[in-house]
Amino acid sequence: MIDWDKVVVGPSVKVFGEPVQYMPATTAPFPIVGIYDEAYVEVDTTSGMGVTSAKPVLGVQLSQFLMPPEQGDRLVIIRTGEPFYVKEVRPDSHGAAKLMLNLDT
Repeated sequence: MIDWDKVVVGPSVKVFGEPVQYMPATTAPFPIVGIYDEAYVEVDTTSGMGVTSAKPVLGVQLSQFLMPPEQGDRLVIIRTGEPFYVKEVRPDSHGAAKLMLNLDT
């Protein structure tokens, strides 16, 4: 059996990750390392013309969390200082999750 957290997820976060201050809704803030990306998505318009937009996401290693991340948690990307809240948590079956983010204004 493959230890995905050790063999795949951990090394990916180590290479591509950056510091994040994570602020759960129910416990004290703590630092994590996550893979931040402004993924591009195509937005369907009624005109038939395609438009693209950025949708910020953070890839995380679930073993960095004492409790799984939840919708409504907040975080700050240290490099940019941008604050976000977690709109949706999309865990995979290998010890990682993609956090869909919204700017926290």
